[in-house]
Amino acid sequence: MISRERPADELRHVRITQGYTDMTPGSVLIEMGRTRVLCTASIEEEVPRWMRGGDTGWVTAEYGMLPGSSAERIRRDNYTGGRSKEISRLIGRALRSVVDLPAMPEMMMRVDCDVIQADGGTRTAAVTGAWIAMHDAFADAVTSGRLQSNPVHDFLAAVSVGTVEGDVLLDLEYVDDVAADVDMNVIMTGRGLLVEVQGTAEGAPFTREELNAMLDVAAKGIEELFDLQRQAVSS
Repeated sequence: MISRERPADELRHVRITQGYTDMTPGSVLIEMGRTRVLCTASIEEEVPRWMRGGDTGWVTAEYGMLPGSSAERIRRDNYTGGRSKEISRLIGRALRSVVDLPAMPEMMMRVDCDVIQADGGTRTAAVTGAWIAMHDAFADAVTSGRLQSNPVHDFLAAVSVGTVEGDVLLDLEYVDDVAADVDMNVIMTGRGLLVEVQGTAEGAPFTREELNAMLDVAAKGIEELFDLQRQAVSS
């Protein structure tokens, strides 16, 4: 098995810094080990053209890696690439699953997730940090009178999990990821409902029993992330 300094079912050290920037009502730097993602959230008084005239709002997200976030420089146009678009849609779908969209008519929540440093699990860290930034931005809208109540109705967090040489590992770092036989990203709500499961066998197929074992370990890690989110939004 690959060598790592923490137990197989333990998260990397997580640090959440709210109000990381001053220009947006929701601003969170989330750090999971060496992975760092800046999530900012703001509300616009409009919705996409295809939604105009309706009685509902919208939540959308954009994800990208900054040039110096990886050992090899990332091109600034990576935000328009296929991978970034796929992850952006993933984050947006996940956030919408825990928002009462009719409670924010003709408003759009826009969340930007910028990877400052990547060491595995950037999309899952982005989901977890984006939820806090979104919650804070909605809370600011309630305080300012733009909304009557916060439309976020549940927690949302995500984590990676996988198997390496038969062992289930939680919260994969890059070195874990490249050695993994199975790599999976799991997004869950505070009620324990699955929003998205992205799992791939890098070699031999995996069994239903192995899938269940990975989901159990992921759920444990996500519950710990929920505790950190509760602390963040209640402070």
